[in-house]
Amino acid sequence: MNYDKAILKEAFGISSDVLNKGEIIEEKLYDIYSNLKKIKAYNQYKVLQAMQESNISDQHFNWTTGYGYNDIGRDKLEEVYAKVFKSEDAIVRPTIANGTHALTLCLTALLNPGDEMVAVTGKPYDTLDELIGIHGDYRGSLKNIGVKYTQIDFLHNGEVDFSAIKKEVTEKTRLVYIQRSTGYGFRKAIDIDAIEKIVTYIKNINPNILCMVDNCYGEFLEIKEPTEVGVDILAGSLIKNPGGGLALSGGYIVGKKSLVELVSYKLTSPGIGKECGLTFGLTRTMFQGLFLAPHIVTEAVKGAIFCSKLFAEEGYEVKPQYNEKRSDIIQAVKLESEEKVLAFCKGIQAAAPIDSFVTPIPWDMPGYDAPIIMAAGAFIQGSSIELSADAPIKPPYIVYFQGGLTYEHSKLGALMALQNIKNLKL
Repeated sequence: MNYDKAILKEAFGISSDVLNKGEIIEEKLYDIYSNLKKIKAYNQYKVLQAMQESNISDQHFNWTTGYGYNDIGRDKLEEVYAKVFKSEDAIVRPTIANGTHALTLCLTALLNPGDEMVAVTGKPYDTLDELIGIHGDYRGSLKNIGVKYTQIDFLHNGEVDFSAIKKEVTEKTRLVYIQRSTGYGFRKAIDIDAIEKIVTYIKNINPNILCMVDNCYGEFLEIKEPTEVGVDILAGSLIKNPGGGLALSGGYIVGKKSLVELVSYKLTSPGIGKECGLTFGLTRTMFQGLFLAPHIVTEAVKGAIFCSKLFAEEGYEVKPQYNEKRSDIIQAVKLESEEKVLAFCKGIQAAAPIDSFVTPIPWDMPGYDAPIIMAAGAFIQGSSIELSADAPIKPPYIVYFQGGLTYEHSKLGALMALQNIKNLKL
């Protein structure tokens, strides 16, 4: 008896038709799944090597109080991150609220009045609009302090526009900004080879220009990270890939020591930098989450590939295709209908271990120009490495599927999303 199919049908209401399609798709994906093991293994050993070289022991799970002086666990965690990312230094703190906070620390630390920031991978995430000054006129925004912002969109074929980069990068350009993940676009993520090409091109124009990467959703997708191909500094979130589903909160910054030091002065205060800041007893879960991250990320990638193939065979346009190279965990599906987006997200929510009884509805989320629907029944609020989906409610009605601490859970989410759409009978 096929026990997993039986429980999927009886407990989760998935039809035999959808289950059979899922089974056939899994067979077709066998070779692709096998290839992912090589990346996972390399990254697992890379993290293990970094921990062993840093001589991590259980004393590093203890923590201090007050100012946080001499927190050896915090210092060792940052040492391990620097080793994993092949960089000179790192900041890893639970008090960094999210990825946007980590990026804000970098940009406000590295850019001064009169400087220019050039975003070469299109518009960054909407959550950075107020910081940059694209929307609003907030005191302390980059626009408010006199930083010029220039944006270079992708070519029609989805490639980086190098001719525009050559035209727009000037003697006032201080920082080039690269967003690895897709955001709410409909394109593939920027892979490491493409990042290296951008960095090489920029450094040939002016080697003093800083190259910064928003690394959210991209950690451990490839055997290299952006700091291994010339990127000066990058930032990300601990409740995404590198936290391995265990980190309760936080963000990280890695890069050149001189730049990380500047960022540390924004984190605390000039002259104090990394020397202060409590970890509140969270060091163990941040170490353990990092150790598990290569495996967890691979589970999520397998789920995204399954989702891509499942919906492509139903006639939907997807990015990336199931057999394309991936550099983030996000799978975009163009559903062309608000009703289908709502049904998809309700299916993801119903597949969750937490709040499965809740019905997600669109809401006016700060920083976005359209209502956003978000489905996530996660152990960690807002965790994108756990199974989740979100979408802006506007044409062409693209939904973004990501995460899954286990492949089986991610697969279930995709199956329930498809089943919900089929139940609409549109």
